[in-house]
This record gives sequence, structure tokens and C-alpha cells, in this order.
Amino acid sequence: MLCGIDTIREALLGQSEAFSGRGKIAVLDQTFQGYGVIFSNGECWKTLRQFSLATLRHFGMGKQSVEKLIQEEAQCLVEELQKSQERVHREIDQVIGSHRLPVLDDRTKMPSTDSVIHEIQRFGDLLPLGGPHVVTEDTEFREYFIPKGTEVFPILSSALQDPRYFESPHTFNPDHFLDADGALKKNEAFIPFSLGKRICLGESIARMELFLFFTTILQNFSLDSPVASEDIDITPQEDGLGRVAPNYQIRFLSRREG
Repeated sequence: MLCGIDTIREALLGQSEAFSGRGKIAVLDQTFQGYGVIFSNGECWKTLRQFSLATLRHFGMGKQSVEKLIQEEAQCLVEELQKSQERVHREIDQVIGSHRLPVLDDRTKMPSTDSVIHEIQRFGDLLPLGGPHVVTEDTEFREYFIPKGTEVFPILSSALQDPRYFESPHTFNPDHFLDADGALKKNEAFIPFSLGKRICLGESIARMELFLFFTTILQNFSLDSPVASEDIDITPQEDGLGRVAPNYQIRFLSRREG
């Protein structure tokens, strides 16, 4: 187990080649049988990874060419807290207004919105263990000898909930990603997509989608609950492979009525 952002970075970035193998996930192994860019190893994985990166770049990974498609598909539900929602609404109204769709260039002007999106990812912590890695060669790591073929799990939760980097790690708090001046700040422990050679290849597209989906929803709707806010528990629940949001009801109230 790799615990803590320092350990995870040292292994997955500092010794990325040695820790680049993929371990087995028992409940998925029968389905994928070691195939695909996520589950393959060796030359097969390297070829698939190069092909996937080239395809994503051609598709427009993180570029304006995908932006229009994402804008048209922005109909997803996002969980939010009332205080943060009001702050995001003000920022959306100031930067975007109500007469056009959000565009990716708006993101740099909207630190409050971006901080909420970051905190949703951190607090949600969808894959606490990340994906299993396999050591591809006999490796010395922090005075330990790790034989080739050993499975290694980077515990992403140990980074995303590290109190050295997040003042209140078990509380939903977008201020974790804002500096004293209200600007978005980088946090080295924020690694929801993992690190190294096995980092999620779709990270750029995912970040773009999250921003455009989220801002489009809150540009048009206020989110409300039929129950009192103090009775809402947004603590993610374990589902065996990862963590998911609990079931609860939510209302979409149009901001354009009247």
C-alpha cells in the first residue's frame, strides 16, 4: 500500500516505469481478461496507450473542438451545498450572464466555481484505492525491496484527505482550493485521477466536461431539496469498487422564470 501524497508521488512519478504495471481486479478480470488500455500490460499496454492518447488528441482532448458537443449534452445532475451554490450563481451571473452558454475560457475567471468542482472531486473520492499497480522489475523503494510482479495499491484517499493539505478533510469545503485573495490555488495532494504512467488518460476531457456541465446546470437552475438542509447527508457511500453519492431527492428550479 502506498499511503500519503509524498509516497505516492515518489513511486508513481519518481519511479514511474517500475510501478507502471497493472494489477488484477478480481470482479473485472473475467470480463476484460487483461485487455484494454486500463487492464493490459507490457507492449500491448504501451501500444494501446499510445493509440489512445493519439485518438484523444485527434478527438480534441481539452480543446475547443469538443466544447460545443459537451455544451449540448450538459443535462447532468450535480450535488451542491446551498452556500456554495449561491457563490457560484453570483460568479456565473458576473462572468457569463444568462444569454450565452459557458465556454472553457470562462474557467480562469471563475475561481469560486472551479473550487467547488475540485472539492466535489476531492470529497467524493470515487476511487479511494485507485487502480492496482504491478511492479515491472525488482525495485528498491524507501529501503524496501519489492520483487517483480508485486501488486501495489496507491491509496488516493490518503492524499485527498491529508490534513496537512486540507484543513478540514472530512468536510465539504471549497475554500480548500482558494487562497487568501480568493484565487484558485494548486494543491499537490489533489490527485483524483491518480499519477504517473497509469494516470487517467481522459483527465483533460473530464475536467472540461465537469466545468461545462456544472456551470451550464447552475446557470439555468437553482438546486433545492424537499427536506431540510440539516437532514441531508452527502457523505459518499462505499459500493465495493469505489464510493458513490447517497440516494436523495433534489429539485431543479428554473432561474429564468418570470
